[in-house]
Amino acid sequence: MDDLNLLQGLRADAPEPDAARLAALRDRLTSATTATTATAAAVTTLGRRRLWRPLARRALLAGTLAAGLAVALTLARPTDRTRPVPPAHSTRPGSVQLLEQAALVAERRPFRKPRPDQWVYTKTKDVQLADGETTISENWMRFDGKQAASIDEDGELHVSDLPQLDPGDDDLTPQQYYEKLAALPTDPYKLLAHVAGDKHWLKPLMEDGVPIPRAPAPRDVRTFNVLTLYLGQGAIMPPKLEATIYRALAKIPGVKVEVGVLDADDRPGIGLYHEPEGQLPITRYYVLDSQTYRLLGTRTVWNRDQYLSGISKPSARKGSAWLRADLAGGVVDRPGQIP
Repeated sequence: MDDLNLLQGLRADAPEPDAARLAALRDRLTSATTATTATAAAVTTLGRRRLWRPLARRALLAGTLAAGLAVALTLARPTDRTRPVPPAHSTRPGSVQLLEQAALVAERRPFRKPRPDQWVYTKTKDVQLADGETTISENWMRFDGKQAASIDEDGELHVSDLPQLDPGDDDLTPQQYYEKLAALPTDPYKLLAHVAGDKHWLKPLMEDGVPIPRAPAPRDVRTFNVLTLYLGQGAIMPPKLEATIYRALAKIPGVKVEVGVLDADDRPGIGLYHEPEGQLPITRYYVLDSQTYRLLGTRTVWNRDQYLSGISKPSARKGSAWLRADLAGGVVDRPGQIP
């Protein structure tokens, strides 16, 4: 299958860059080759650090965290902290081309920093791995983190005051997380170096003040996971940083794309994933809209039966998937309001 032709068709409606940007893109593509650097392959799930999220979702995320940690402990390999950041040519040219187009579109997005009294709205859909149970959540959180709101099973809106969050427990308000993002480098090479050397992602994961052990991951795996975690921040993501993240991802060996990947809402998109060497036990796709390049959701697929230590029955069967979709999101003036 010709990936480049398929991707070109998906981008037919995307805004055209100006002549200067086209020239820069041509230079990048001319220097790209089909060579793939052989790297030590491993899979790990980056602990979904709490950062900012409404309190109503903590139970759901705690369950997914436990599943991800079990996979990480089974499959991760030691971290290589000495290898320098690789050049762009070690990634497939099709991925480089698509991620550059995504960057060009992202950096044009309109953006305004929310006021402290505004609210960040999210609507998500999760399909659980074990039984296929579907959960739809609607949540609001004040930008300054003072209040949160959610819709209960009866469709009622509940607003609650929040205690002061503890940054040491990775419990950041949306405003604090925005400031964290805004301080990151907007040069792709500097961003890669910053993430690779950031000891924050090497510390134990904290959940309700309790450290949770985390298996080490190779540098490229950890960097990819951190960048895609940032990519999912939606309404508080500065456009220049979003564009830089796409360009930085294009420079990580083993970053690939696949067309027609479905999210939890059965929306087809472009699946961005990391496969350093051969097919790994699990493939985690970050599904991008084929026109806007916004993150639609994630699809985590088991490529073979997964067993936990000491248990004969598979914890996950080959072909099973854990799905998530970001159905809506944005900044509004009050809880209950939808963008």
